[in-house]
Amino acid sequence: MVGKRSTRTSSRNVSSGQPRKPNGSFSARLSASRHSDDSFGSDNDNQPSDNELRSAKRRKVSKPRSNRVNGTCISIFQNCGTVSPEPCCPSSGRQHSLSYHKPLFLCDSRGFEHRQALLSWFDSVSMTRAMPWRKPWINPSTEPDASQLRKLLERRAYEVWISEIMLQQTRVAVVIDYWNRWMDKWPTIQDLAAADPEDVLAAWRGLGYYSRATRIHEASKLVVGDPAMQGLLPSATNELEAKVPGVGRYTAGAISAIVFGRAAPMVDGNVLRVLSRQLGIYGNIKTDKKVIDAIWAAADALVQTVALDRPDHEDESEVSDRPGRWGQALMELGSTVCTPKPNCSQCPVTASCRVYNEAKNTEQNRGTDICDIEDLCTLCEPLEEETDNSPEPTALQESKPNPKTTDKNKGPKQMTLAAFSFTGGKPAKQNDSKKEGSGKNGAQQEAISNYARKFPLKAVKKPVREEETVVCAIRRPDGSYLLHRRPDKGLLAGLWEFPSKTLPSKDDYATTKQRTALAKAHMKTLLGGVSPKHMGELGSVPWLFSHLKLTMHVHLFRLGENGAECGIGDRARWSDNVEGESMGTGMRKCWALVKDAE
Repeated sequence: MVGKRSTRTSSRNVSSGQPRKPNGSFSARLSASRHSDDSFGSDNDNQPSDNELRSAKRRKVSKPRSNRVNGTCISIFQNCGTVSPEPCCPSSGRQHSLSYHKPLFLCDSRGFEHRQALLSWFDSVSMTRAMPWRKPWINPSTEPDASQLRKLLERRAYEVWISEIMLQQTRVAVVIDYWNRWMDKWPTIQDLAAADPEDVLAAWRGLGYYSRATRIHEASKLVVGDPAMQGLLPSATNELEAKVPGVGRYTAGAISAIVFGRAAPMVDGNVLRVLSRQLGIYGNIKTDKKVIDAIWAAADALVQTVALDRPDHEDESEVSDRPGRWGQALMELGSTVCTPKPNCSQCPVTASCRVYNEAKNTEQNRGTDICDIEDLCTLCEPLEEETDNSPEPTALQESKPNPKTTDKNKGPKQMTLAAFSFTGGKPAKQNDSKKEGSGKNGAQQEAISNYARKFPLKAVKKPVREEETVVCAIRRPDGSYLLHRRPDKGLLAGLWEFPSKTLPSKDDYATTKQRTALAKAHMKTLLGGVSPKHMGELGSVPWLFSHLKLTMHVHLFRLGENGAECGIGDRARWSDNVEGESMGTGMRKCWALVKDAE
């Protein structure tokens, strides 16, 4: 039972050995309100990104992850009493053992100082971007009233949940306005559960990935109606993933750590990048399961250690603000400093960064012999295969080599660790970015940042699929337009649109005449044999999704009195307020062409 007020300390001499496992139960006052779970692990195998929502199914429980994570990787993070002899690879070829990836955050005598440096930095910048969902942690020990505590946690968990879902694939600056409007409209999870589905989709308009809004709404109704939850999201990650549709292990970790103070890892795309550099892992953080699992294992060991960084006199409480601050600190670092193009000169934790130390000590290690290593790392790819400062490769680029390229000069020179030595003042190739400082120090900082940019391994991007459609706006004499609702799953799930038909072949429908014939045939079939008057092709609207490049050719039709009742169906209706309908942004651009033509 949490009986005393938790306090923070700015400095303390602690041992940074093997992390201790928290024990005990959650606050008795919270337990009286609903049951909690003492498990700190994540059972879901979804990716730690925005894609976790796409395949979420109601009440679907995944198999435990613990048996699937590489046991060797877990062991090097759970037994960090000693650190590898050198803070960077001992050879220019990056030959190293698996134990090289032990986090300096944990393993050396300065581990606590490194951790405290990151937390102190976050405390100093946490309000810079004015995110309204960032609020002080609710300490259960300071709230004597169990019902009031439950009410506060219920509201806070709801706020964090909505913010995390909105932030998937969307910039913070955009989300701030959406989140504020959402909370003004539905300040509690009960308000959202009672909302009209059309209003929820309308509020989400412009954020994209509209299935997220539908899943949030459905999940809110489930959480409110569940006899155990009764509106309060669970505090344990495994319960969150199992009981709340659309919540994967990243979102579960964020809610558990930020709201309930539990030692749960929060690993999004930013954190994957930050930790790949901190650990010196040169691998694919998007598709390589063993790399992703290793980083998650490291994140789990880190947050559990951070949770126990406390004064000796403090109770062994299971919860505190440290896990949430730590997880947000890693995300903030990845979002603002340790970006794909990092600003290493502004990083508060370069001393613990393997990649930074590799770059800084390159000259020292140049020419070092590569010795036999018994436990050679199986996580990292050979660094020499990646070229420096070149665009990320795509499958299209690789399949179409430049015929003018000669054998003598086939492209950018491959860079090795030794190429970033600082005796010459610059690496072999410079970009046009602004120098961080001046003279030798500025060149050194730029070279370090350029080297860090190589991590993690840049994956080969698949070319975006291209598709074209004819979009048919049909107007009745009363001024209303026929709309169809998209399927409940998939792209733009549940949104309204003008009747559309995908072109079977781009080449066979390259002209306006060919597309018009297809549009007329589609309308005749759709309206049960009635042929509306074709007014013309109004123009084309290009629209780019993350996985699809879509071109919409807009055609306008007018229906006579004899066809006024055509087109009605389970997922179709005539609307005299197209402006107010829940439509995707691309379809709204099509509507703009129709309005201009009318």
